[in-house]
Amino acid sequence: MSQLTPEFKLISEWITPNSRVLDLGCGEGELLSYLIETYGVTGYGMEIDPRKNIAAIKKGLNVIQSDLNRHELCDYFDNDSFDYVIMTQALQVVSRPDELLRDMLAIGKQIIITFPNFGHWRNRAQLMFAGQMPKTDTLPYHWFDTPNIHMCTFKDFEGLCESMQIEVMARTVVNAQHESTFAMKLAPNLLGEVALYKVQKK
Repeated sequence: MSQLTPEFKLISEWITPNSRVLDLGCGEGELLSYLIETYGVTGYGMEIDPRKNIAAIKKGLNVIQSDLNRHELCDYFDNDSFDYVIMTQALQVVSRPDELLRDMLAIGKQIIITFPNFGHWRNRAQLMFAGQMPKTDTLPYHWFDTPNIHMCTFKDFEGLCESMQIEVMARTVVNAQHESTFAMKLAPNLLGEVALYKVQKK
């Protein structure tokens, strides 16, 4: 198995052994493989890229090829089919994040989700002083080739959760290297570059 990314390590700390897991946008299945081997979870992955899909299946994983923008989760799975539905670095690329969150909470008891913070001070500075869309370690694309269509800040996401009656159970705010500092805890929306949230229905 390839070395686990720092983000995946942080996510794994929130997983209960022998739980049921769905990994959306699972790629080649690195996280799901680790959770199965280390925590004894059972679960599925969903991935749009056919090459990554095949690579994950070759690892013995149950992976469905599907586009998250087609809102097919509730067609594939019954309500409360999973203890955790995980989605990493994909909230900002889907067409309707709110509708996808609703579907995730229908089939899963808890959601673990990660995304970059558009409110980080470097992004604000590039917009203010350079007059250009930000390009950073966590937002590495140019404005014309980025897959990101719904950038948000931590406050934006928590506001959406509040409006949808979603409870934030846990939050970890880190920098691009997935390290946390005391200052980030004091001003997460300004100093945090990436957030990991665990949420559930109120």
